[in-house]
Amino acid sequence: MTRIEIPTLTTPRLILRALRVEDLDPFAAMNANPEVMRYLGTGQSLTREQTWDMMARMLGQWPLRGYGFFAVVEAATGRFIGRSGILHTLAWPEPELAYGLDQPYWGNGYATESTIAIRDWAFATLGFSRIASYIRPDNSASAAVLRRMGAVRTGMITLLGGEAERWEHHADGTAARAGA
Repeated sequence: MTRIEIPTLTTPRLILRALRVEDLDPFAAMNANPEVMRYLGTGQSLTREQTWDMMARMLGQWPLRGYGFFAVVEAATGRFIGRSGILHTLAWPEPELAYGLDQPYWGNGYATESTIAIRDWAFATLGFSRIASYIRPDNSASAAVLRRMGAVRTGMITLLGGEAERWEHHADGTAARAGA
């Protein structure tokens, strides 16, 4: 049997670990919420079966690319609160640092905390010199997260049939200095 190794990252308030079968129900509930899904993927809510397929694709990136998504777990409670990681499907032009959190956990800094941990891990472990993030133009909350991280908006790109802003993170911080 071949096993894939997915690291566990920790922050002061979060555990970033491999997705597990027991994450399906809270993940499916999150993906069924139209407000959560408004800015994710195609903007459409997902069924439980579609969420299962998404989990399989997210886990499948690990042996194929050496990186992927993590389950985001609130350390104090052990609750699954979302997903964060590096997306790089065949349709994507480059690796993307991305996240999605369940609505009750918005506004607590968890998006920034999880993505900084994953970005820093990617730079230190994977040897990336830069990584992109894509957001819908009207997603002001995610734009604020990216600004707090030091990312810089570099233009627009068409993804999944819609326009998205492209933001860039640099390992050496040059994008942040250039955009400041």
